[in-house]
Amino acid sequence: MATARIVRARVAGAVAPTTEGPAAIERFARRHRFRVYEAVPWLGAIAAYLMFPGYLPLAAQILATILFALSADLVLGYAGIVTLGQAAFFGTGAYTAGILAAHGWGEPVSGLLAAAAAAAAVGFLSGVVILRSRGLTLLMQTLVVAALLLEAANKASAITGGDDGLQGMQVWPIFGHFDFDLYGRTSFFYCFAILFLCWLLVRRLVHSPFGRSLTGIRENVGRMHAIGTPVFGRRLTVYTISAALAGISGALIAQTTGLVALDSLSLERSGTVLIMLIIGGVGRLYGAFIGVPLYMIAQDRFSSIEPVYWYFWIGLSMVLLVTFARGGVLGLCDRLRIRSR
Repeated sequence: MATARIVRARVAGAVAPTTEGPAAIERFARRHRFRVYEAVPWLGAIAAYLMFPGYLPLAAQILATILFALSADLVLGYAGIVTLGQAAFFGTGAYTAGILAAHGWGEPVSGLLAAAAAAAAVGFLSGVVILRSRGLTLLMQTLVVAALLLEAANKASAITGGDDGLQGMQVWPIFGHFDFDLYGRTSFFYCFAILFLCWLLVRRLVHSPFGRSLTGIRENVGRMHAIGTPVFGRRLTVYTISAALAGISGALIAQTTGLVALDSLSLERSGTVLIMLIIGGVGRLYGAFIGVPLYMIAQDRFSSIEPVYWYFWIGLSMVLLVTFARGGVLGLCDRLRIRSR
């Protein structure tokens, strides 16, 4: 009986696997051990800084958007919560940091914390209601939450700026010493540092017993209910964490660009981040690091070549990717590695 309880608790993520002996401890440690390939995205970012100094503002936005995609991957790829409303939390964070900066408080780090708290509150309150649903109903409710916030921001034009966007933001130097320069150097390292810290948090989360229980919920909700896992509580927790991360991403872009527009709450933004995840690979932790740069660099190149019809080339690329590289770029790499063996 005791052994059965330990197994059930481990699957549910309720206890650490240390109760199963040295072998389980070793398996648990292996999951958390850093691999060499995990340094590749960060080395690539440093290389981009050195090789393309004229594109640092774009690079900073890519880093901030990777965090947004990472937040969406946490709920979609690991918990199996299909959503079209991730922009609700992104926009909440962006407007929170922007309104603070426009009304006399431009300290960036505390602005990020306020944005995370506001987005987490929206995620928690909306999640209490909508996460009781499944399938298409859940999908539409996430969309409705974002639409309601978009209309609220539009109506409150005296505070948010409405269609004209929130302007007049004055973001202070980071820690009082590092000004946001015209060339984007400070913005780049600011976004780089915040993304790295959030990635460490997400990595620790998905490899923990809690993260393993999320995978179980994604694969078979009924079985997780049967072994006593608090499914609703786990889904609500990860939904709130994801909302906070999306809020931080929105605040980063608001602080580094000095502008917040209504499109930060739009369906287009929610859909675009899902496209980025599909390109890189959903539920892979590193799909965001591949999909976001590929999409945003392609967008920059296609829009400069064909300013009106650049979406056509993006759509064509997506069709080819879905046809020949199911599972995204990471899925394609896995299949090529298996064939090479």
